[in-house]
Amino acid sequence: MLTLAAIDLRLVIAVSVFLAVGSLVWFAIDMFSRDEKATAEIRLDQLNYKMRQGGEKKESSKEKLTRALEVASPSLSKHLEPKTEEEKGKLRMRLTEAGFRTESSFAMFLSIKLLAALGGVAVAGGLTMLTSGLNQTVLLRAVIGGGLAFFAPEMILDFLRSSRKKQITLGLPDALDLLVVSVEAGLGLDQGIRKVADEMRASYPILADELQLSTLHLQMGRVRANVLQELGNRTGVEDLRTLASLLIQADKFGSGVAQALRVQSESMRIKRQQIAEEKAAKTAVKLIFPLVIFIFPGVFVVLVGPAAIQMARELFPAMEGR
Repeated sequence: MLTLAAIDLRLVIAVSVFLAVGSLVWFAIDMFSRDEKATAEIRLDQLNYKMRQGGEKKESSKEKLTRALEVASPSLSKHLEPKTEEEKGKLRMRLTEAGFRTESSFAMFLSIKLLAALGGVAVAGGLTMLTSGLNQTVLLRAVIGGGLAFFAPEMILDFLRSSRKKQITLGLPDALDLLVVSVEAGLGLDQGIRKVADEMRASYPILADELQLSTLHLQMGRVRANVLQELGNRTGVEDLRTLASLLIQADKFGSGVAQALRVQSESMRIKRQQIAEEKAAKTAVKLIFPLVIFIFPGVFVVLVGPAAIQMARELFPAMEGR
């Protein structure tokens, strides 16, 4: 007669095999059921990519992997796409603020989340089976590992966004100072932005790339106000949005651009100094935990240890004599 544990184990194995086979069948049906239009678009993309690479240039393994992910991302990501346009817009904005602006970034990000979840399931389930054998906890740990891996790209994306915004914020005061010097030397605002982008590329490449993109938009004949607004919106930095509004107002009302830039530069420099002072003030509080956990026990042993040894040598014989 089978025990309850054996029945549960067989049930777990049957459910796991059913889910694995069902997933493979679902992906196979999804890959082969794509319409001819999507297949034609993928072939055209492959042809254009080969033409851009010069035809005879050999692709590296990284480029091949990226290309394969771009081709497979539409079919992998369509079931994970947000349901509303508002949610899609928010995700696209997050990707743009992190520096991913290509058309395939949206689908590739969702595909990476799906592949990470499958990898987490395989790794967590495999490690559990190697360490403790095939038991009831394999499925639970596999699901937990897949869930953690599914949300890992979200955390990485948020980290890239914050790091990119920080680099832009730190470089803005210096960029504005150089822009003030360029404008006062006789250059126009468009030429000054181009000059700042060229000069800041070595120290702040992210900010230089954003300014260079704005310069290209201006050279294409777009309205300056729209270009400045897009510069603030696509980076997500509030200081850049304020700067864009300031330059638009100065251009609209005919006031001095150099003076407005000087005032904004001084304001951003004071703000950066205040951020540094705030971090310095928090240092003393943050040092409490490593002091108590790591340093204080060692100091306690060094100071109290000799006295404790001496007291033990003196008191223990006296107590034994009584």
